[in-house]
This record gives sequence, structure tokens and C-alpha cells, in this order.
Amino acid sequence: MHATVIATKVLSAFLLLPTNLILACLAGLFLRRIYPRLGVAVSIASLLLLAVLSSKAGALMLAAPLEERVLSLTAANTGGAQAIVILGGGRLANAPEYANSDVPNYWTLARLRYGARLQRQTGLPILVSGGMPEGSKDSEAALMAKCLRDDFAVPVKWLEGASDNTEQNAVFSAEILKRAGVNKILLVTDAVHMPRAQAMFVNAGFDVVAAPTIYLSRDRLTLLSFLPSGEGMQRSAYALHEWLGLLWYRLRSGRS
Repeated sequence: MHATVIATKVLSAFLLLPTNLILACLAGLFLRRIYPRLGVAVSIASLLLLAVLSSKAGALMLAAPLEERVLSLTAANTGGAQAIVILGGGRLANAPEYANSDVPNYWTLARLRYGARLQRQTGLPILVSGGMPEGSKDSEAALMAKCLRDDFAVPVKWLEGASDNTEQNAVFSAEILKRAGVNKILLVTDAVHMPRAQAMFVNAGFDVVAAPTIYLSRDRLTLLSFLPSGEGMQRSAYALHEWLGLLWYRLRSGRS
């Protein structure tokens, strides 16, 4: 695993759920010695916020504003696009049902499914993008290409297998596609991830048509959606990661 990837993951662990609110709760306990009321208030607020954001309904507070920035793709919007770019979203390692090989995780699989659908509708060539940030033997792009070919019977024209993050997805994909004369793309990723990904691909020189999938904010709410759950925690952590990523990208790039 690359040192920068390790550093990013460690820092993220402290900034994201649940560690950030657990640390806030502990800070409140220490504050009680000097400022009793403030310390208790900080601890209780941290636990309450953790409970709320651990539910699917609570996760909407973070996910919905991001997803509202991107519209779902319509056939009328695909005109002029020259390629489909599908971004990787992670892997499952050592899957026993696949002879202990790595396979795309369910986030990546959902992106591949939608990308395959778009390819059949448009006939456009596909580029898959994803590297080996955790030091795996095969790039995520290679796993994605194999899945598209074997499971969806969809061809893949280009593989970008060197990137460790979204910004590198954009830069390294541009190096491949610009040589092929591709300037306008359909970009496939999760709706929560799309605002940051689209900004980075535009900055890399592409005319980007967003093709988002997995709209968390469109999920049906039930009474169970208001109870804390692992899925709710994961959704909130993912959305918070994107908010922090957007903020960091804008601070570095000077973009508003």
C-alpha cells in the first residue's frame, strides 16, 4: 500500500464517522473536569448526533444535498459523447466463490451495471478507471473490465489502472482518452460522488455529461430507516467523505 494512501486513510478515520464523534464525546468527558456543563453538553450532543447519522434517514442530511446537484441522465443528454468512463469504487478481496480472486465490490458492481446499460444504449466505447492503492496484484480497472466482459458481455476499450484516487482517475484517464481524440464523456459513478468527480474531470479538460447511479436519497423511508444501523452509518460516512473531499479540492484548486 502506498504511503500517501495509508496517510489519507488514517487521517480520514479521525475525520469521519464514527471516530470523529467518539473523539468528540471523549473530549466532552475531559472538559467536564474544567467546564462541567459544557463537557456534558458536548458528550451528549456527540452521542445524539452519532445516533441520528447512524440511521438511513439521518444520512439523508448529508447525502441529499450532494445528490441534488446532479440530475439523472436522459437519452437527450448523451448527444456528442464519445466515450463512457466508469470509475472504480473498491473491491472484495479473496472471494472464495471466484477461486479466491479479487472482485468488484457492490458499489463498483452497481456502476458497472449502469455503464453496461449505457453502452448498449449508445454503442460508445468504455474506459474503466481504478488502480491498486492497497497494493493488490491486479488493478481495479482489470477487475472491472473482466466483470464487464464475462458477466455483462460488454467490451472494454481502455483500462486506466494506475490511479489511487478520484483526481488521478481524471488525470490519467485524460492522458489515455486525449490521445484517442476523446473530449466529451459520459461519467459513471455514484450520485453522492458525482459532484467531486465531475469537477475533477472538467478540470482535466473533459466536457463531462454526468451519468450518476445509486441515489441514496431516493431510497424509500420506513420506520426502520430511523433506527441506527450499519448501513446508515456507512451512508453518512460516505457522504461526509465527499463533503470533506470537495472542501479540500476547492481549497487546493482555488475554485469556488
